[in-house]
Amino acid sequence: MLNPSSDPTATIKAPPEGESTLYETIDRIVHAGVARSTLGLAPSVLGEAWMDWAIHLAISPGKQLNLMESALRGNMAIWHTALGMGANDDAEDRRFADDAWQVLPFNVWSQAHRQTWQWWQDAMSQVHGVSPEHENLMAFVTSLVVDTTAPSNFPATNPEVMSATVSEKGQNLVRGAQHLLEDLRRMGESAKTATPPPPEVGHTLAVTPGKVIFRNALIELIQYTPTTGSVHPEPILIVPAWIMKYYILDLSPGNSFVRFLVGQGYSVFMLSWTNPGADKRDLGMDDYRRLGIMDAVDAIQAITQASRLHAVGYCLGGSLLAIAAAAMSRDGDDRLASVSLLAAQVDSTEAGELRLFISDSQVTLIEDMMADKGYLSSDQMAGTFALLRARDLIWTPAVKHYLLGQRRHSFDLMIWNSDATRMPARMHSEYLRRLFLNNDLAEGHYHVGDKAISISDIRAPIFAVGTEDDHVAPWHSVYKLHLFVDVDMTFVLTSGGHNAGIVSEPGHQHRHFRIADTAANAAFRDPDEWLADVTPQDGSWWPAFASWLDGHSGAPVSPPPMGASTGRYVALCDAPGSYVLQT
Repeated sequence: MLNPSSDPTATIKAPPEGESTLYETIDRIVHAGVARSTLGLAPSVLGEAWMDWAIHLAISPGKQLNLMESALRGNMAIWHTALGMGANDDAEDRRFADDAWQVLPFNVWSQAHRQTWQWWQDAMSQVHGVSPEHENLMAFVTSLVVDTTAPSNFPATNPEVMSATVSEKGQNLVRGAQHLLEDLRRMGESAKTATPPPPEVGHTLAVTPGKVIFRNALIELIQYTPTTGSVHPEPILIVPAWIMKYYILDLSPGNSFVRFLVGQGYSVFMLSWTNPGADKRDLGMDDYRRLGIMDAVDAIQAITQASRLHAVGYCLGGSLLAIAAAAMSRDGDDRLASVSLLAAQVDSTEAGELRLFISDSQVTLIEDMMADKGYLSSDQMAGTFALLRARDLIWTPAVKHYLLGQRRHSFDLMIWNSDATRMPARMHSEYLRRLFLNNDLAEGHYHVGDKAISISDIRAPIFAVGTEDDHVAPWHSVYKLHLFVDVDMTFVLTSGGHNAGIVSEPGHQHRHFRIADTAANAAFRDPDEWLADVTPQDGSWWPAFASWLDGHSGAPVSPPPMGASTGRYVALCDAPGSYVLQT
């Protein structure tokens, strides 16, 4: 046998596809260590963006002159503020809204922060030749860095903290130190042991009466108890996102989406996803479709004997529902009477600030990080979402908790937000690569079984909801569903963000929404044209959704039984079940 080291014509056989070599394993271990030290962010991504920006700025003398002029204007604005010659533009920033920020020297400091922030945004934007992706990333990173130095973050430059310290004789700082120690201790404990579910679950949250009538390795299916003498013959299946516990749609009784729908005369079923551990590392997207949605559809039909049902998907659950609905229509399965997608995307090209964290390098680093444990932990995902809104989710709470010594009172949505779940390595990798990075679903490359699917295959009418302040699924991105469907579609744009806009119960103050129908053969309107054409209405969008469901449902009949008397779908336990309580 020839020695490859001595014979230049010899070849070394590559390992079988999918089999890692020792060298690759070493690389993955090192990458995972890097990921842990950088909170899962790929250094190469930031390095590439910085290099792109720096090189193009260096050969752009016009942009450099423009930045010099911008710096001079900023300095003039600061001097005008110091001399009382102009209004402080920071009054609209909630960090500087208190009257104490409108007097010297605090108004100067806040104005200086604003001008610094704006200058760096100008420096990172509109540099000729820089790719939009790199430009957006550099603007985002510099925004994070500058906001870290905001005068509101330090006790010696925050008049509200100084006033509280004087009036309380420093007790606010004592309480803040205690809060910091408590939080550090809690973080240390959660790093060693799984965080238990909030004690409110099953007591004040997720309390709509019902039964778990089916369980497999991935889901528990909850059937809710009817509260009306008759129900529409088409039951409702709700598919929540698996990134969080399902009960965002069944919070306290006053703002439970489930309780509302039950009260409108519907048989409601909900998926409750398991909190996967290392043993679920090989579950993929198709397992979530098959063991989640398809098993649930089979169970609901067996119990209710309904020929068709309404399906509602929220966030990632909506994306998965769109995949399942397209595959069903492709295969001649017409069991869906309607499809409703709440803050869900089928095209990722305009997915907002989340796209800052998605590139081949970034996804590879996440995959290497997940390879060790077999899943993405909840704190890693929570950290990413916190960075997207650092002002509101990091710095403002830090000032209140540790400098002012205030503890925010927990409310149901806040409790739910802290109750995250893990994600299996294979599923999360497939989601990031196929749906986000490669955009396979929108481009016709997504396969279910051995054939591709298309959203245009869906034949059921569609109800879609976007929220005005959504940083996870921007409403312009949600609206793009109009480009992919060939059926009648009703689109709602509601006030609020990704969570609060969906949890918009009737009676909630200061809520509004827009709603309009688009026929299957109607001409396309771009989102801004749609926004200008549709008049806002005060109140919650929930009643409008109930009316839309009524228009696609049959005459009420007697309620179905709660589970089957025997066989596969008997009642196993009371809602909320056991999966939602997993640590």
